[in-house]
Amino acid sequence: MKKQVDPSMHSAEHILNQAMGRLFNCDRCFSAHIERKKSKCDYRFNRPLTDEETNSLEKEVNGVIEANLPVSEQFISIDSARKVYNLSRLPDDAGDQIRIVTVGDYDDCPCIGPHVSSTGEIGAFRITSSGYENSVLRIRFKLKRREIR
Repeated sequence: MKKQVDPSMHSAEHILNQAMGRLFNCDRCFSAHIERKKSKCDYRFNRPLTDEETNSLEKEVNGVIEANLPVSEQFISIDSARKVYNLSRLPDDAGDQIRIVTVGDYDDCPCIGPHVSSTGEIGAFRITSSGYENSVLRIRFKLKRREIR
């Protein structure tokens, strides 16, 4: 990652990716722009989402966040990772060990970015808009941060 990525937004991206897979049988995003204030993910998809589907997706992501699942990491051999994960975006010089980030029993995938320690730290997830063009579904989202007392 070239710049500092916000742990809450990055963790929300992982949950969104898994929710897209579970609800729409969609692969993880092929492109993402993750920032503190707003983020977007691009998916190979065959149509725009309906309002009902957008609401279901938002509800799924917020359900995982509200479940306060632990977010953890483990390192596995690259050979083991190849058997389970798509490593096509991995740089050639990645090394012999791959970091796997796990969100409770909901999601796991290779990742080098920073994450929260539990989903309850993320805050409320809101899809601000989505668009569809040239077989690409773009989902834009924000987080409403939890107030710290």
